[in-house]
Amino acid sequence: MSAAPSTALVRPDGLLRLQGETWRCALGRGGIRRDKREGDGATPVGLLPLRRVLYRADRVAPPRCRVAVEPIAPQDGWCDDPSHADYNRPVTLPHPARHEVLWRVDSLYDIIGILGWNDAPVQRGRGSAIFLHLARPDLAPTEGCIALPEPALRAVLAAGLAAIEVMDE
Repeated sequence: MSAAPSTALVRPDGLLRLQGETWRCALGRGGIRRDKREGDGATPVGLLPLRRVLYRADRVAPPRCRVAVEPIAPQDGWCDDPSHADYNRPVTLPHPARHEVLWRVDSLYDIIGILGWNDAPVQRGRGSAIFLHLARPDLAPTEGCIALPEPALRAVLAAGLAAIEVMDE
């Protein structure tokens, strides 16, 4: 069982703070924005609840966390096409609309926290696939997600992460 639910704070300085601990994280190449739009590369401002966690069972052990943890498979994807009815939802591949492949060659999606952004309800064009995932070794910017090195991501999840509050100040 994981710790009591907690909210992490992220500001434009690229630091994630949770329960007195601080970790350097990667944010979107488009900065942090209140007016998030599909394709802008920005991390959205707001409270992003952790919905569930996915992981590559063939590469990593499941993380400890307070939400449901599920393995991903080669046919798993996420629709990022605002013109399609499946926009900002998980899909099975092959899929006719534009999408992200979750079963990646690199390790970035070996652990994926699905963050609640534009999902209750989905608004077309407001942004999709905002994840908490593994960072590149140099902490290069993401396409709008929040990314941490694996030890930090596991520590944050095990600390009882319930949500991330992204602030623009």
